[in-house]
Amino acid sequence: MMRPQVHDDAAIDWHALAREVKAYARELGFVRAGIASPEPIESYAIYARWVQAGYHGEMHYLARPDAMAKRADPRRVLPEVQSILVLAAPYPAADKHAAPTDDEPRGRVASYAWGDDYHHVLPKRMRAIVRFLEARVGHPFPYRYYTDTGPVLERALAQRAGLGWIGKNSCLIVPRYGSYVFLAEIFLGLPLPADPPFPTDLCAHCDRCVRACPTQAILPNRTLDARRCLSYLTIEHRAAIPEALREAVGTWVFGCDICQMVCPWNRRFAPAQGDPAFAPRPELPFPRLRFELNLDEAAFRAKFRRNPVKRAKRRGYLRNVAVALGNARDPRAVPELAHALRHEPEPLVREHVAWALGQIRSPEAQAALRAALATEPDPRVRAAIQAALRAGEGAEPPSSPPPGEGSDPLRKQDRAASGNAASAPAEPEAPPKDP
Repeated sequence: MMRPQVHDDAAIDWHALAREVKAYARELGFVRAGIASPEPIESYAIYARWVQAGYHGEMHYLARPDAMAKRADPRRVLPEVQSILVLAAPYPAADKHAAPTDDEPRGRVASYAWGDDYHHVLPKRMRAIVRFLEARVGHPFPYRYYTDTGPVLERALAQRAGLGWIGKNSCLIVPRYGSYVFLAEIFLGLPLPADPPFPTDLCAHCDRCVRACPTQAILPNRTLDARRCLSYLTIEHRAAIPEALREAVGTWVFGCDICQMVCPWNRRFAPAQGDPAFAPRPELPFPRLRFELNLDEAAFRAKFRRNPVKRAKRRGYLRNVAVALGNARDPRAVPELAHALRHEPEPLVREHVAWALGQIRSPEAQAALRAALATEPDPRVRAAIQAALRAGEGAEPPSSPPPGEGSDPLRKQDRAASGNAASAPAEPEAPPKDP
């Protein structure tokens, strides 16, 4: 039986190696790197109560007992872990990119999904960091890395590693970069010295994100009721979007950035562009809604190849597009909606298309609903068509959103937040000194 190989690391200057690996991480495009100890997570009890309350919705993987245990104690993820390298890479700041000024009804995609999928980009960089460390210490060592892919409370680890603090919207806020960052973690079987945790809550009395959330999904303890969060509803939720929440979706077709867009730290300091790997693809940030309804499965896969929008799947994405068209209330969309109602193969999409036509309420929209009702075989879709027809009987078509507001939630949410301006702080004058 072979004995485990023992390495003499006594000559290694671990403090110097920690500085070197952080510098190398910056060369790879990470804007922040810190080292956390692998002790049990102090805030785990908040997470456990969040799950027990059902706020995780249909994300059942978050509540699995084995995953819960690993989130509580990093050593259950990697028993040999001695330190955790936590990394941050920036993506484009949504509030610094205006929607096109044409009058075409457009949707919005959360800015983290404008470019390449971080699940494809960041693991390559983390593997490079592991190879770098193996070369420096002269031997392999146990490791494991994640970027939103494993049972890790990554924001708690990032705060412990000194990268930033957890804001009231539950996002990690990094000084000089705001919250538009991806997080990644490498569990290392190496004794790299831990950095001091980020010491301060710099949200102070600001609650702009809380007031701006269109569904009041932000909870008092810096967590979210995912069941009401637009990001959850448009990405993770696979069934029909609750009708009571559809108007709040606005024109978001994948994710939501509202709570980040109103944050003073983002508006003042977040870089507009982020890492070049996540640069916006043409037509992706503000898709033309009428044309998105024409995407078949092959076109959907081609358009969103190596892009996060794939996670919603075609049926979820077109469901969201239909809701956005209903909220845009543009009569020009009736021909595309009518065609989808008659020919779209997914009942989930047709159900939401019927709702959208009911929101437009023009004579042409009503005619399209009546024509589809005669041949629709699905009971849920038939019920949606009937409800849309009832909503339009004798009703005036609802007014369209103010110019630009349908695709610019920042204007609308700023106006909502201004109602309690006395409790909002002034814009931060300067970011704190980097930890």
